[in-house]
Formats: sequence, structure tokens, C-alpha cells
Amino acid sequence: MDSQAQAQHQMYPCDGCGAQLQFQPGTTALQCPYCGHQKQIVFEQPGKVREHSWAKAAGKRRRPRNEVPANLFVCTQCAAHTESDSWSDECQFCGAPVVVDQFNPDIIAPEAVAPFAVDESTAKGNLGEWIKSRWFAPNALKKVQGSSNVKSTYLPHWTWDAKTVTKYRGQRGTRYKTTDSEGKEKTEIRWKRVNGTVKRNFDDVVVPASSHVLPDHMEKLEKDWDTKDVRPYHPQAIVGHHTQRYDVTPEQGFEGAKQRMDKIIKRDIRKDIGGDRQKIDSYNTEHNKVTFKLLLLPIWILTYMFSGKAWQVLVNGQTGKVVGERPFSWIKITLAVIAALIVIVGGYFLYNMFQQ
Repeated sequence: MDSQAQAQHQMYPCDGCGAQLQFQPGTTALQCPYCGHQKQIVFEQPGKVREHSWAKAAGKRRRPRNEVPANLFVCTQCAAHTESDSWSDECQFCGAPVVVDQFNPDIIAPEAVAPFAVDESTAKGNLGEWIKSRWFAPNALKKVQGSSNVKSTYLPHWTWDAKTVTKYRGQRGTRYKTTDSEGKEKTEIRWKRVNGTVKRNFDDVVVPASSHVLPDHMEKLEKDWDTKDVRPYHPQAIVGHHTQRYDVTPEQGFEGAKQRMDKIIKRDIRKDIGGDRQKIDSYNTEHNKVTFKLLLLPIWILTYMFSGKAWQVLVNGQTGKVVGERPFSWIKITLAVIAALIVIVGGYFLYNMFQQ
């Protein structure tokens, strides 16, 4: 087996009873799930989270992501050997948490982690409220909250900083009033060709680095992440939680970041053009002083089966916001349509009756 696959692991025994400690959401400590004993994590200061130069990293040769071997965990509690494509997991035989403390050199290591602020109880409570609000979901969906296991997971994300300069050519449209041959007033647009330059500095543009979660879900969570409320990566912060290794390369991540920046840059161009209407004919953006980092963000994940299909729901581990997909009950929808038709028809007959 590739020597790089021999990833080390860390175990954190409780000083009180010997059980394995786990990171406690909402705190900066590891806590024993049995006797409650806590051990504080000594994080570095938030300001010490490092950013990497993309100019230097882009030229570094690495093995393709699919050629990097899985991590080999050796559980010190039961001595079982397991392989995993994750950075933190649990022993498949005894459930003890294991965490890598040595990253493969062909993998970019995480620089920061946003610790869980929402615990499992709160996540399940928010999930229950979300389920109740799905009016047209089948009644069987209500059983999901109690019978399904919600898993705490750290998902990798790329964050990007850049100073951009964009030169553009476009047209400014100005409305004016005129009259046609019949003397009727109408509004026309007078167009004038313009060009200019807009500048914008981007900070922490977030791009998911995992393809295991539906893109629509991640897009809904992007605006909710507080990328300033993070700590320099510490293996103890991910103990007891599953941590997914990234499968979106930094090159792909940078392309995703440029697409997100591009939407904002276009708004800047339209604002700079001014007038009542704007047309962008062409533009060219330079991305300067680009830096990036790999950030681990906390999510509670629920995957459940319904009618032979897997459905996925996410709870933001920082804010508690719930996003996800759910099935529709066509029986409920049909009954709602019938009820609406009855109200409309009944109202029509009552109206006619009072008119007579």
C-alpha cells in the first residue's frame, strides 16, 4: 500500500472514565458523552488563519485527486484497521472517533474550521419545524425526524480573495418622450456608446469543495456562512464528526469563484454605465493578488428514503437554517385543488343568488 495512505490518527480518551471525547457544539471544548468531563481546545487566534498565494499554488504539480489513496485508520480502542476517504470518521467496529493528523502532500490541507455552534438537539428541532411547514408533503415524512439519524459533517469549501480590475465597453440608454405621426406621446430610448473601468476587492468568496451535496442546497447556504467566525484548523475541533475530503480541485474552485465574482462585476458595470438602461457589449477582468484557503464548514445532514428515492436535507451548523428537498403528496394537492374549486363554485352560486 502507498506509504502516503498510512495516515496517522488521533484518539482523545476522557481523563474521567476513559471513553473517547468528542467536540461539543457551541463550546471550545471536547466533552465525554458519558460522564460529561470536558477538555478545552487551545485554538490559535482567528487572525492567524493563513491565506495561500494562488500564483504559487497554481504552478505546483500534484497527483490527480482520484489517485491519492484513502486514509488508513488503526483504532487504538479495538485495534481494527479501516480505510476511509475522510479526514475524520468513526471506527466501524467500536464507534470510537479517529482523526488524521498528517495530510498527504498531494492534498491541500485545511487552514481553518468553523466549529459547530448548533447541537444535535437544536438541529433536530429545526428539522421538525421545517417538516411541519411542508404542507403538501406526505404524512409519512413526519416520521423521518424521529426515526432517522442526523449526522454532523464538516464539508470542505474553498474561499477566494482577489483584487479585480475590469475594463468594459457598453451603451447607456436614456428615456425621452416623443410623439408619433398621430400625435400620441410615447417613450423612446436614446443609446450612447460608453466605456470605462470598474474595480472591486473580493474577500472570502465561498465555493463548495465537495460534490456529495446537491449544488442547489449549497447555493442556498452560501449567503449564510460567517467566514470570519472561524479558527485555525485544529484536529480536536472535528473529533466525533465526519469530515469529508474535498473532491473539487482548487482549479475548479477558482473557476467557480470567478463565476460568482463575475455576477457582482456585471452589476458594478451597469451601475457605472448609469442611465435608464444599460447594455454590456464586452468586458475583460484581471484577477490580481489572488489568495485562497480550504475551510471546513459545519452541516447536519439527513438523508432519508421515501418511495424508493433518497432525499437530502441540510441544517447549517452555524445558524440552524434548514434547506432540503421533500416529496409531494399528490393526494393532498388534489384535495386542495378540489377544495379551492368548491369555494370558487360555491362563491359563484351565492353571488348569483344574492343578485337575483
